[in-house]
Amino acid sequence: MSSERKNILTLTLKGPPETTLSLATVPKALLVLKKMIIISCSAYRLAAYFMSPAIRGGVMVTDAQWEKGSIAVLKTGIWFVGEEKQVSIPLNDVAGIELTKRDVQKKQVDVVKTDHLENTDVVTSFVLCPLSTLHVLFNFLKDATKDMDMRGDELDPVSAQVGMLIYSGMDSHAIETMLSVSNKELESIYDKLLKLGLIEVRYIRREVQLTPKGVRFITEAVKLPAE
Repeated sequence: MSSERKNILTLTLKGPPETTLSLATVPKALLVLKKMIIISCSAYRLAAYFMSPAIRGGVMVTDAQWEKGSIAVLKTGIWFVGEEKQVSIPLNDVAGIELTKRDVQKKQVDVVKTDHLENTDVVTSFVLCPLSTLHVLFNFLKDATKDMDMRGDELDPVSAQVGMLIYSGMDSHAIETMLSVSNKELESIYDKLLKLGLIEVRYIRREVQLTPKGVRFITEAVKLPAE
């Protein structure tokens, strides 16, 4: 696994024991070095064109373009490796993989579309290569991310609605109002979604009450000033 920050390339080597190495050099040298490391890793690899990111948060990326390079699928993630950049998509962040069509040079061609979460945005990437190879890539990616597949009957209708409203950006209070459920009922649904690995806790909303000191302060503060 590798990461890059402020001209420093950090490599994590699986153990035992796990070892971390940090390499510092100029950005251009880091680009070449990281590319060599990715290409040298044991991975499913093929030459292809890719566009990543193509869509971010439902909005087309203005400078997105097809780049010639290779796709490397490692145990931890998918790498798009081109001459000028490398893009990493951790497998745990992959939200969807599908075969679809894309307009390329005014022709509809088959591509593999991948969606992954980046912070709170859904980011879409496309891969273009010969159709026979494309099907192999699609099947390989589906198999690599099969741990995230679900049967489809794990949620009752209300819980599924809650999931849809979370996806639309609603907060807990808005969901309670929309579905006419209590805070306790919503917390129970959240527990179910957490157990299935469908959500994660961002922060805990506090329910509070005044202490005797607080009651005294408030009652004194609201008293009308003596005339």
